[in-house]
Amino acid sequence: MDTILPQIGCSGGAEAVLGIQPNSSISIAYHSLFGPHNDLMLLELDEKLLPEVLHQRVTLRGQPDEDAVLCTPSKTYAVKFVGTSNSVLLIPPSDKASQGCNKENDDKMMVASVIKVVPGCMELVEVAPKVDKLKLLLSQYPYTFGEAVSEEGEKTKMGLYRWDDLVDRLQASDEELRFGLKSLSAVEIDGYWRILDDKYMNMILDMLLHDIILNDWSINALNEDEIVGVLEADGFPRNIAKHCLQVYCDKVDEGVGVSSMWKLDERRVCVHLARDILNGGKMKIEVFIEKWRRKVPDGMSANFEMLEGEVLMEKLGMESWVYLFSVSSLPSTPAERFSILFKERPKWEWKDLQPYVRNLRVPGLSSEGLLLKYTRRTQPTAESEPVFSAR
Repeated sequence: MDTILPQIGCSGGAEAVLGIQPNSSISIAYHSLFGPHNDLMLLELDEKLLPEVLHQRVTLRGQPDEDAVLCTPSKTYAVKFVGTSNSVLLIPPSDKASQGCNKENDDKMMVASVIKVVPGCMELVEVAPKVDKLKLLLSQYPYTFGEAVSEEGEKTKMGLYRWDDLVDRLQASDEELRFGLKSLSAVEIDGYWRILDDKYMNMILDMLLHDIILNDWSINALNEDEIVGVLEADGFPRNIAKHCLQVYCDKVDEGVGVSSMWKLDERRVCVHLARDILNGGKMKIEVFIEKWRRKVPDGMSANFEMLEGEVLMEKLGMESWVYLFSVSSLPSTPAERFSILFKERPKWEWKDLQPYVRNLRVPGLSSEGLLLKYTRRTQPTAESEPVFSAR
């Protein structure tokens, strides 16, 4: 293109530039509204994101002290400014009424009007959602038994969060936020998203297991209406009773026109019971397994493999001890996750480490890439298990 000229000849807009033929040129000029226009920025998009933007299905999220992210309904993208050493000229669409050209003076030189010189553009890079903050927010005021049976919860709603409050505070797409709430076993109570106090969760699960034995119900065929009705009679609110089914059971029959059917999820129930036993601290593994199997309902089998990513074992002299170390308590940011892991143990065998890193997700970086970036692998012999330490 030619150097920017004073505005002469026929004024053309972006259409004139788009119509340039190969090996041809067009003169450009300052638009009458030329200026810095700091409210205008270029955004470079992957073609797959174009429909989301054109149909206004994207939002910018982040607090004033955070870097903004762009969220589609299902993914989160960091917004990065990338400068350019070349001159990028922004030419607006032409105003047909003021082009200054008509059929009588077509011989005039066509000039494209530049409204802004752009120093760079914004690029989008897919990132993992920042949902660690979600647990921090919801853990401030967990829902307790006392609140459920009294008017305590009506005194104040300070520190509680509705859906829109969470959307405003978290850098995550709607789909990622819903997944985060599900991972925390959160439930909506009176319009606010809450997590239940551990003691309250223990209480309702114990009552559910007690009612199953008392009424001789099959753990693989639990009638929703019956379960909810009995738990309500035991003093639990209806929505909490249903929440218990969703947390500890799997739906086996939608029950169109009749009550839905559920079955206890063996792993979820067994893991919860194991956590409850180990809440007091380390325990000899033989003592723990005996207590654990006594608490597990008939028809279920407690298997130590269920506790991958939930507990760790350590040798103290000739004895093996077990203690709680849950992956759900660890941050989702890889650097922070590995830092905590290597503070817990300077060296990890792969069979122990794998449950604590397999849920790490970094767009564009594989699991092997994460290990290469944050760990140092050693393997004395080809037959021995690899050992990982901090890089």
